[in-house]
Amino acid sequence: MKKLMLLFVCLFTMQAMVWADDDKLIKVEQMPQRAQQFIKKHFSDSSIALAKMESDFLSKSYDIIFTNGNKAEFDKKGEWKEIDCKYSQVPSAIIPVAIHNYVKKQYPNTKILKIEKDNRSYEIKLSNGWEVKFDKNFNVIDIDR
Repeated sequence: MKKLMLLFVCLFTMQAMVWADDDKLIKVEQMPQRAQQFIKKHFSDSSIALAKMESDFLSKSYDIIFTNGNKAEFDKKGEWKEIDCKYSQVPSAIIPVAIHNYVKKQYPNTKILKIEKDNRSYEIKLSNGWEVKFDKNFNVIDIDR
């Protein structure tokens, strides 16, 4: 009986691992409405090369890759989590005013190439190679090169 139970546990674990990393190509229209509106507003002049949905064991996210190399990641509700503009800059309307003002003052000749956010912080990558992390109140909590 113990061997049978162990076999079921192993099979369930293997099945969960297979489901845990399920990437699926989708159409932009299959993304949450909020993400679609965000793309239309901030990236209307960019062509989409790829849209995909990533399903993990407990969560879901959406990724967009544009033909110019820019990328955007959204959570299951369509809220942006990461914008990566390696070859241009993050649209200024996306950047919180406090972060924009900090960069303008401290790093006047740089562009913000990447911005990430989660429930507790924002992190940006600048064109000079510096990375700056802010808490949810936009206080600088880390600077890294």
